[in-house]
Amino acid sequence: MPPRVHAIIVARTGSPASASLSRTLEALTAQSVPPAAVTVVVLGDSAAVRGVPDIGHSVEGIIEARGGTTFSEAVALAQPRVRENSAVWLLTDDAVPDRDALQLLAGALERSPSAAIAAPKLVQRDDDREIVSMGVSMTHGGRTVELAAGELDQGQHDDAEDALGADVRGILIRGEAPSVLRPDLALAGADEGLDLGVRARLGGARLVLVPQARIGVPAEGSATRPRTAIARTWASRRSQLHRRLAYAPASLVPLHWISLLPLALWRSVTHLIAKRPGDVAPEWGAAIATMVRLGAVARSRRAIRSFRRTSWADIAPLRVTRVQLKARLDDGHGTERGAVSELNFFGGGGAWAVLAALVVGIAAFVSMLAWPAIGGGALLPLRQTVAALWTDTAWGLRDVGLNIVGPADPFTGVLAVVGSLSPAAPSLAMVWLWLLALPLAVLGGWFAATRVTDRAGLRILGGVLWALAPAFLTALVQGRPAAVLLHLLLPWVFHTVSVAHRSWGAAGAASVLTAAALACAPSLAPAFVLMWVLTLVLLLAGRRVRGAARVLWTLIPSAALFAPLVVRQLRNGSPWALLADPGVVITGGQAAARADIAMGFPSPDRAGWDWFFGGALLTWAPLLLAPLVLLALASVLSPRWRAGYVLLVTALLGLGTALLASQIVVAFAAGVGAAVWPGTGLSLAWLGVVGAALVTLDTVVVLAPLRTGAAVVAGLTIAVCALPGLLAVHTDHAAVQNGPTSTLPALVAAQAVGDADRGTLVLTPRNDGSLSAQVVWGASATLTAQSTLISTATRVQGDDIAATAVDMLSGRDFDAAKTLAGEGIGFVLLGQTPDEQDRARGMRDQATTSIDARSGFINAGQTSRGMLWRVDAKIASRAALTAAQSTAASLITLVQVLIVIAALLLAIPTRASRRAARSRSRIVGREPSEPIVLPKRRIADHIDEQAAPPRMPDDGADDDGSDDGRTAGAASDADASADPAETEATR
Repeated sequence: MPPRVHAIIVARTGSPASASLSRTLEALTAQSVPPAAVTVVVLGDSAAVRGVPDIGHSVEGIIEARGGTTFSEAVALAQPRVRENSAVWLLTDDAVPDRDALQLLAGALERSPSAAIAAPKLVQRDDDREIVSMGVSMTHGGRTVELAAGELDQGQHDDAEDALGADVRGILIRGEAPSVLRPDLALAGADEGLDLGVRARLGGARLVLVPQARIGVPAEGSATRPRTAIARTWASRRSQLHRRLAYAPASLVPLHWISLLPLALWRSVTHLIAKRPGDVAPEWGAAIATMVRLGAVARSRRAIRSFRRTSWADIAPLRVTRVQLKARLDDGHGTERGAVSELNFFGGGGAWAVLAALVVGIAAFVSMLAWPAIGGGALLPLRQTVAALWTDTAWGLRDVGLNIVGPADPFTGVLAVVGSLSPAAPSLAMVWLWLLALPLAVLGGWFAATRVTDRAGLRILGGVLWALAPAFLTALVQGRPAAVLLHLLLPWVFHTVSVAHRSWGAAGAASVLTAAALACAPSLAPAFVLMWVLTLVLLLAGRRVRGAARVLWTLIPSAALFAPLVVRQLRNGSPWALLADPGVVITGGQAAARADIAMGFPSPDRAGWDWFFGGALLTWAPLLLAPLVLLALASVLSPRWRAGYVLLVTALLGLGTALLASQIVVAFAAGVGAAVWPGTGLSLAWLGVVGAALVTLDTVVVLAPLRTGAAVVAGLTIAVCALPGLLAVHTDHAAVQNGPTSTLPALVAAQAVGDADRGTLVLTPRNDGSLSAQVVWGASATLTAQSTLISTATRVQGDDIAATAVDMLSGRDFDAAKTLAGEGIGFVLLGQTPDEQDRARGMRDQATTSIDARSGFINAGQTSRGMLWRVDAKIASRAALTAAQSTAASLITLVQVLIVIAALLLAIPTRASRRAARSRSRIVGREPSEPIVLPKRRIADHIDEQAAPPRMPDDGADDDGSDDGRTAGAASDADASADPAETEATR
């Protein structure tokens, strides 16, 4: 054996580490062949270590280093104390070698003259039946791969001898080995053993495994590794990138260096797809640190050149191939067959329910099949191109008013997505939205019901009840696109948010859907934030930090999208304006009373009962909702009472939001205020009520005939209540109508095609003697051009066009045509107020006479939209953004896009996430004592599965367990989640 062995122990500071060090020193003293000398390097204050009993007799010296010293640096500090030609044994304070470990390692070096390093088998310190590490290799890209880790030790690897590297804990380095065979100082606390093995191979030597030499170590928390997960990730990636530059041919080093940042971007995308968002920041940090530490790379390359004797081809056979890596990372061990809650969308009747709703939807809105666009209510045409749709979503010039610069409403992003589904004619997408609204609502309600019940009939009932909600049908009849889209989004929000704490995939999907829902109904933000805060508090109270981190993310995209608008409204002194409904402001008509809202109706006609059945039966309409409400209240008596309480609290929050919103007037149109529409709050309340009712039917009503009867009664009463809304279009009681493709005269629309920067001044006399003046840009006023910055403004935004409009109608002598042309305005349209009275008629006649008398205006005649004049002057280009505004717009857009892309990448399902979803119940809050409801054709399979041997879960089901996917013995997507249709249920 070597004439002398010098052990170097790297120890942490503190009492627990001192206790571990004492145990390690005892194991060294008890060795059959003890080391000749022991040096301890303490990372931090050494006072506690010096207090270890008999330490003065066990070690020859104690070195105190700073707390952030890496393992490599600690070994370098002790190296001067090692006598020449002494073998070096590298240990940590928590490593406990078996009695004959050193003798076996030294013997391996004696028997194999070509071996420079001997590596032991690392086993669990408190359970030596489990292998912690035995041999390390790497892929051709430099990724570290454990050859044996996390396995039960059954002697299956005891014949292994050759390996490219090993865990640095416990390795014995031959005394005659060159001085460069010491841990590389540039490594950040990872891959030291692998790097030593690679260097030994390049020097013509090798690393041998000695499975019989066993050393007990903890799986985590060693002095060789950083303590936090983020720090370990950074160290691992930092070491990998350093090795890549140190090992690469000289001609390729610049190329590798240049590719570090693009590679970090690509790997950030893959981390998000693999549901590892915590690895993104360490990825960038490691890339930047590697780029700036070129001196360390140069030193490592010089050290390799100084003793290199062989080529890299000699290392290739020991690398892990792509096929081998895929086999190691493939965790597919049949968990699909263990499903306890399959989706059963087709077998359970969900598809038939959606198909039936499609038939009803087409029958209710059949006239829309011939409409090129939909109008009426709050509906306007969309932009003519998809590119223009997405342009409206960015911070910049708003296409209403004159020179108004500011953020877009997040709702424009939702409209852009909808319009992009029909790229040839975006406005046609809104028509199809109305035609498909009922089947889409049934689909969303059905999937939301899968979080509550396994029973096929109750899932169908949930979809039907959601589609027949009074608030939803009222929004369809009144032409409220934001409210319609919100109602279609809410069940998906519930489907993903309810399990967001379990996986990053669900959290990513929930964050995107929540952002879209809040964009459609900002008035729901207080309720959402309150539920979000309560969830975080409960998770943190239960010490479920990872679950809390995932839930925390769910509102990050929403905050990013709303941040510019929030800042702008706060600067305007209008914080309440943030609750305004996006889109066109609907004024006129009688507002719903608090009593109507409290009973679930957002309008005073109570979902059309005033004209359908007459006033005599209007008071009886709320009784139709009574069976459903009673079922919901009974949910607190169910075995799943926690879910019942949560759903009822959701219903109360939605109802409270509706009642408060109806009293908030922040938006105006033509000087008339409009309260926030209460229907969005009622949609949230309806979600809670329907969910609670399904909990009752699923768990409280035990007898099948009674359950069926209660479900039928609840469904029929809601269907009767929905009948007026479904017939409103056929009976001409709906505000929606065949909408024009442009709100401006055909001449303006024709000349403005492809020229969105041409403006039209629209003047509208009012019956109260006032004059409305607004500037419309392009071929039409569009839905995406609307902005709450304008509809909620209490003072002039941008340049004031009102003064110019008044001067045009007065006797003031000025060149009005030149003034308008200088602002980019090419037409003047004098509109007409519906139900025009004498004052408005007189003002319109006066305006016509005044404009005709001015030079520079060519009368284009009377149109269906009003009297039109063309400005006979050179039309200037519309004012552009300043350099500072352009920079701000680019920066804001970039940040928002990056956050949304990150959320979308997290939401992308993976194979592991889908498999995990199929292997677990989707029911939220199911109690262990509850029976599992299975289709008859699945009962036999389930019995067979119960008799099968239990299997370990294949991914991070528990929010306290995860897998970073960097080692070969674990799944590559431990924290992955399913898509909105296949996400695992809560515990």
